[in-house]
Amino acid sequence: MITVHRGDNLDVLARLRAGTFDFIYIDPPFNTGKEQRRARLLTSRDDTGNRTGFGGKRYSTKQVGSSGYADKFDNYLAFLEPRLLEARRVLRARGGLMVHLDYREVHYVKVMLDEIFGRESFKNEIIWAYDYGARTTKKWSAKHDTILWYTKDPERFTYRADESDRLPYMAPGLVTPEKRARGKMPTDTWWHTIVSPTGKEKTGYPTQKPLGILERIVKVHTKPGDKLLDFFAGSGSFGDAADKHGRDVVLVDSNAEAIRVMKARFKGREARFV
Repeated sequence: MITVHRGDNLDVLARLRAGTFDFIYIDPPFNTGKEQRRARLLTSRDDTGNRTGFGGKRYSTKQVGSSGYADKFDNYLAFLEPRLLEARRVLRARGGLMVHLDYREVHYVKVMLDEIFGRESFKNEIIWAYDYGARTTKKWSAKHDTILWYTKDPERFTYRADESDRLPYMAPGLVTPEKRARGKMPTDTWWHTIVSPTGKEKTGYPTQKPLGILERIVKVHTKPGDKLLDFFAGSGSFGDAADKHGRDVVLVDSNAEAIRVMKARFKGREARFV
């Protein structure tokens, strides 16, 4: 079951009962200082079109809309702290939290999370590395995000390694046939492409994260029947991953475009908008 709340997430969090959720994932704004915007394009086959696709086929495109939000905060930590305090309150005793950030704020947010959850409750800094998009000639191009994993209780939490997808060995000739067939466990560095700008997964919402990353999180860090929460829902990707794997999930966002995208995405599924 998917439940979507439209509203300020701090207000919604304050109405939720303590100890309600088994796991929380959030992908808050990164404080880039820019307006995040994504154009929605309609593409059709056209021999005189302005784009060339696979096999040399020509296509024409036209913009049919756009979505976005302001990603700038005068005091980012002051914005995030009360929401993280509420996150800890609504977690169950064995619950876990993942916060998805980039290089701009992750160091400061980690210090704050250490204070809220305790340094002993910090489990992993996961690096999601990708290789797509513009590059700079003035410094090393930033091509990774960081996911911080904390648990409410440092000794009791869900981590089901056997449920993870497996990866091919980079030097398969150095391992046994059995290991080659099984593949290896991911480490704390996850190589995964971004959501393809032309793929079926794309919703048109800016900063959308790939289902491959989120499904790994859901399968390993939660159990079927668990109750999950994402209070920066955006395009609803975490809710999609949770629902596909039999978890109840609550999503929160105040952006009208995010709600529109989620209504289209969850059409025909057991979803409630409140």
